[in-house]
Amino acid sequence: MTRPALRAAGEPPPELPAQAARIPIPTGSFVAGWFTPGQAGRGAVLLLHGVRGSRHAMVARALFLHRMGIATLAIDLPAHGESPAPRITFGANESHGAAAALAWLAQRCPGERIGAIGVSLGAASLVLARPDPAPAAVVLESMYPTIEEAVADRLAAHLCAPAAMLAPALLWQMPWRLGVSTAQLRPIDQLSALRSPLVIAAGAVDRHTTLAETERLYAAAGAADKTLWIVPGAAHVDLYAFACPDYEQRVGGFLQARLRSAS
Repeated sequence: MTRPALRAAGEPPPELPAQAARIPIPTGSFVAGWFTPGQAGRGAVLLLHGVRGSRHAMVARALFLHRMGIATLAIDLPAHGESPAPRITFGANESHGAAAALAWLAQRCPGERIGAIGVSLGAASLVLARPDPAPAAVVLESMYPTIEEAVADRLAAHLCAPAAMLAPALLWQMPWRLGVSTAQLRPIDQLSALRSPLVIAAGAVDRHTTLAETERLYAAAGAADKTLWIVPGAAHVDLYAFACPDYEQRVGGFLQARLRSAS
């Protein structure tokens, strides 16, 4: 579960005019990614993939945002793709990559409003980064509320419901294997401090992050401007691919309204 998911990125797809980026992080390592310029005044968005994925999982979103004139930065989170790290830490170390990428994007796009889309691990990493300044718009997809629930849900989904009781036996190993405590992996506890305009999205039949857990996340969010989008029929899947027209209308409209400058 924690073994790095490293792989070469290769070249970006020809239809995405992306440039390679290599961004230092405080741990002494770096995150790699693709930056795609946008049109002035349309904003810029950081794209964060799910566990064991890479920037490739966010290419379709990058293309969609590129058509809107929005600049994008799709990175490989630490221990994924071309971003080296000893272990996957379910958001703890990955949050350093998210924070560094947000800062890099703001410097690369001066004067632009900065947003972010995080999927599953990417969403948790973004929230656990406690970004300051807060992004102008945030989309959190299929994010777990606590690591205890994330592990229990996955055991139940992949084995059987009683298997969820095995979660403590896995989690007690985290401090000595990863140097991370379960108390550090509770995105729901950080949501009240995230004041960004917010969309929380999840599949209606997701067994990895249940509907009840998603509703708790929405209730815990401190943003005055927040929206809950439950995608009918979707499990723990790529919501863009599953509900593309609706995604483009909802998420695209949300980002356009909050990232486009008055000029």
